[in-house]
Amino acid sequence: MLEKPRIYQNIEQKNLKKLLNSLQSNTLFYKNNQTIAYSIGNREIIGIIEEGKANLVRFDYDGKRTILEEMNEGDIFSDLFISTDNGELSVISTTDCKVTFIEYPELIEEAKKSHTALLVINNLIQLMANKLVKRNERIELLTTRSIRNKLLNYFELQAKKNNSKSFNLEYSYTDLADYLSVDRSAMMRELKNLKDDNLITDTNKKITILY
Repeated sequence: MLEKPRIYQNIEQKNLKKLLNSLQSNTLFYKNNQTIAYSIGNREIIGIIEEGKANLVRFDYDGKRTILEEMNEGDIFSDLFISTDNGELSVISTTDCKVTFIEYPELIEEAKKSHTALLVINNLIQLMANKLVKRNERIELLTTRSIRNKLLNYFELQAKKNNSKSFNLEYSYTDLADYLSVDRSAMMRELKNLKDDNLITDTNKKITILY
């Protein structure tokens, strides 16, 4: 049985079903590499990834792609929480996905009379706090000057997240380069240098930190 998305935590299934019906929520299914949402503007819609994974991606005016965030089961996305003046934002599936959409204004209205809606809003606030932590980590990565240090900092974050110095890369090498906002060829050369310097091992995208 799949774990309940974090935005639904501490809510009984019957109460959740009643709330989603009252909000007229919409659940859609997407194949791998499909665009789930793009530039949804001021529609104030919250997307909940109930199954699967997706990336929040920015396409600059010159077509360059940057991965801003990897989203897993239970994560949320909305233009309510994102502001950018450079390029267009898209949410693109990286596996088959099941996504439920709810309208934030309707949720606020429902909270005036529904304890279940209040619980959802409380969970939403906690999720946003977690997103701020992840965003701050990404800012630290991007402000690191060298590709070498970007990679080492990223690996250290992953080791901390997995509570182990060995972990599987969540991104393909192409996606990792886009996430770190570096040239892929230059990144691959630096990965080789890190292995040659005995700082890491890399076996089929399983990284082990040796220092």
